[in-house]
Amino acid sequence: MSLIPYALSRAALFRMDPEAAHDFTIDMLARTQNTLLACAYSQPRVEDPVTLAGLHFPNRVGMAAGLDKNARCIDGLGAMGFGFVEVGTVTPLPQPGNPKPRMFRLPAANALINRMGFNNDGLDAFIANVRRATFRQKNGTPMLLGLNIGKNAATPIERATDDYLIGLACVYPHADYVTINISSPNTKNLRALQSDEALDGLLGAIAAKREQLAQQHGKRVTVFVKIAPDLDEEQVNVIAATLLRHGMDGVIATNTTLSREAVQGLEHAAEAGGLSGAPVLEASNRVIHQLRAALGRDYPIIGVGGILSAADALSKIEAGADLVQIYTGLIYQGPELVKQAALAIKNKR
Repeated sequence: MSLIPYALSRAALFRMDPEAAHDFTIDMLARTQNTLLACAYSQPRVEDPVTLAGLHFPNRVGMAAGLDKNARCIDGLGAMGFGFVEVGTVTPLPQPGNPKPRMFRLPAANALINRMGFNNDGLDAFIANVRRATFRQKNGTPMLLGLNIGKNAATPIERATDDYLIGLACVYPHADYVTINISSPNTKNLRALQSDEALDGLLGAIAAKREQLAQQHGKRVTVFVKIAPDLDEEQVNVIAATLLRHGMDGVIATNTTLSREAVQGLEHAAEAGGLSGAPVLEASNRVIHQLRAALGRDYPIIGVGGILSAADALSKIEAGADLVQIYTGLIYQGPELVKQAALAIKNKR
């Protein structure tokens, strides 16, 4: 158990501007990971191993992409008991993201809205940080590392595939799995890549590039695709068929939502950007259920969106997910949520 109750940390952090609190937390984790000070947030990992998509996950609870965009805190996040940690989204070139303010809390709904816009330091800095992480050198079964890639805002959507292929080639040697992020609502036209023809072209190019990289590096790295919750059943079925056609190893469902139905009337509810947290749970679970029906029993699905409790994590598994990821729930509930969710899933099976 971590030494400092998260309720105390949260009270202080929630008095800060949301993005300032985020930056402070990332800096703190980066400075204290692999030191004695990490005991402030460290806790034993729940062991619940599972093999999925050719990977051996120590447990079924992961850190979602978006919190650590520059891969600065891999070891610090791992110390919280996650079975896998996903960092990014990284783009080929550094970019500042959208103008501030661009992150907003909705505490009454246990939610956040962000329009960060893939702000990151670019692939070179990202890979340097990944290489500095020491989690694979520690005793026992290491957690797994996912590297999440996207396109630069300045890259025309017609050239988006170029950015993804650059990203895939750069992160490939360092990843346990790579996530193709085509579902952020904060990069103009990005979600258009989920449409039939665009997705077919992108994933066809990704599949061909992976075959080249597999021969070059002597290993085949798992590739997942992250999709949005704002999809109807027909769109989900098209995506499922395209994933299967191009041999993608799994799907992450879902990213943030553009819907404001669950937060109408709350302060900041009208802000542009993606809504995350508790209001996304139902929509995310609906997409997971539809994916499971379309993809069959054995296709890997990672469920993310709206996990604020162990019961929420279980609802993802019951909807059809094999693994789950947490982001906003960590901000509202702290590292204890990781342990609670992992234990609940372990004990339910």
